Amino acid sequence: QLQLVESGGGLVQPGGSLRLSCAASGFSLDYYAMGWFRQAPGKEREGVSCISSSGASTNYAASVKGRFTVSRDNTKNTVYLQMNSLKPEDTAVYYCAGIGTTVQDMCDIKYHYEYWGQGTQVTVSS
Repeated sequence: QLQLVESGGGLVQPGGSLRLSCAASGFSLDYYAMGWFRQAPGKEREGVSCISSSGASTNYAASVKGRFTVSRDNTKNTVYLQMNSLKPEDTAVYYCAGIGTTVQDMCDIKYHYEYWGQGTQVTVSS
């Protein structure tokens, strides 16, 4: 069964950091571009970042650029989102998602991602 499982969420003070992980099981991430998304209460889901299957290309939403870093370790079948300088407006449920691709060095938050995790809550509050 194809599955993505996020972990690493929690409660952090403004200015703090968290690292989210997204572990895949049942399939290899080698040929999947991966995205991170978030949804705050009462708001639409927002694309945060993506990383190409090779890891060579990344993209970020303007709201997180310079603070968040996406990475992947295909040997561990895992994608990460390092979040620094967190703000209260970063509070949301964070999801990872994957889409199969033959293009190794491109990604786009606007792809129609095929597989989704269940989400992990990130709360930024003092």
